[in-house]
Amino acid sequence: MSACWEWTGWKIPDGYGRYKMPDGRHVLIHRAVYEEYFGPIPEGLEIDHLCRNRACYNPAHLEAVTHQENIARGRSGYNADKTHCPQGHEYTDENTYRIDRRRQCRTCNRETLRRYRARKRERR
Repeated sequence: MSACWEWTGWKIPDGYGRYKMPDGRHVLIHRAVYEEYFGPIPEGLEIDHLCRNRACYNPAHLEAVTHQENIARGRSGYNADKTHCPQGHEYTDENTYRIDRRRQCRTCNRETLRRYRARKRERR
């Protein structure tokens, strides 16, 4: 695989390069480059970085895929196989919620909130 073209400009918090178009719109650089080289992104697809580098905008590293395929290829494909959180609580429908496509353990969240409230009471 050829070298990544690392975006050194503005990046959003999760590492994707952001670009201000001449018309004033802000776009993700990898999406803009994909469209420049290959045409519009097909409906229902998203752009996957084959190199796994979110800041890369090398068109040879970009491919339009379904969300499911993108997740399966990425690091989260590994995490999808996990059945328990790092503290050992089972990921069940009742004990799991999602934030930004990431699983969160409700039990851990409740315990963290309980500790936070206890510390806050102690400070009073």
